[in-house]
Amino acid sequence: MVQTVLVYSMGEVIGDGLIKLPFIAGLRAAFPDARISWCAAKGETVYAGPLKAVAAGYIDEVILEGRNGAAALDSLPWSKPFDGRRFDLVIDTQENLRRSGVARRGAGGRFVSAAHEARTKDWPVAVTDRLARLLSLATDGQGAPRPLALTHPDALKAAELLLPAGATYVGLAPGAGGQDKRWPLANYLELARRVLAKGWTPVLLFGPDEAEDAAIAAQEVPEALQPERHRTDGLSVKGPLLVIALAGRMAAGVANDAGPGHMLAAGGAPLLSLQQDRRKAVKFRPAAQRLEMLVAEDYGSDMDALPLDTAWAALEKLVSGAS
Repeated sequence: MVQTVLVYSMGEVIGDGLIKLPFIAGLRAAFPDARISWCAAKGETVYAGPLKAVAAGYIDEVILEGRNGAAALDSLPWSKPFDGRRFDLVIDTQENLRRSGVARRGAGGRFVSAAHEARTKDWPVAVTDRLARLLSLATDGQGAPRPLALTHPDALKAAELLLPAGATYVGLAPGAGGQDKRWPLANYLELARRVLAKGWTPVLLFGPDEAEDAAIAAQEVPEALQPERHRTDGLSVKGPLLVIALAGRMAAGVANDAGPGHMLAAGGAPLLSLQQDRRKAVKFRPAAQRLEMLVAEDYGSDMDALPLDTAWAALEKLVSGAS
């Protein structure tokens, strides 16, 4: 019986942390009673920071300190990774063989390693598929990534108050870290108008640095909801935790290649992902259970080339549940 699990990584910034959330949810579902520890060997992970509240209930412990494989000397025989602790199951998610040897020393039972799987001919390109492979190996084919089932009471209450039952909500997240990754705001606003014309409710999601775009959207499509602006629910939940909670109440979402897309996927929303580059689109595909993806490179040189009508058709398909 697996009572203790260690997931071994080098660490996570926000993008890595978001894309791994469905893997974490699948791991907890496979081992509901186990103590799950997460080792970020380089000493930093968003699971101990911005995503701590999101990962609560899924990860019981984050290990940030010790000689855990980040340095070459950590491989010496007298070095004691994880303070000498042993785990019933160790899942090594990184692909360096030397570090994998350090992770293996924590295995008191089963050991599954991306570093070894990566040497096989059929190792997947997509990060989400790699994590799914590791989870399947660790569970004899029984485990698979899944949306987060949030239990955070304030997050669930905020989502219920901001998106009350009875409407068909469609999330639209126009932002991205770089302008070259953004589909034009005007196209998102046109999608919002088409959503309204169908009798659905558009939900526009803007980050804290996108106040100008949020103001334009409020003026152009005042009927669209912007749940993170002018809130009256009185709850302090915000950021990724709130977006993931809101995603659980959405019929579908649309997002660029950026954090909000991974948040919508983690929360269980069917997702239309708008990507710029084919190679990156394949490798960093969001882990949505139902996914449509359009890549600008297939239509032209930049995000402006993505056709509005094609995006709308893909979104209608997701909302309607068509296969």
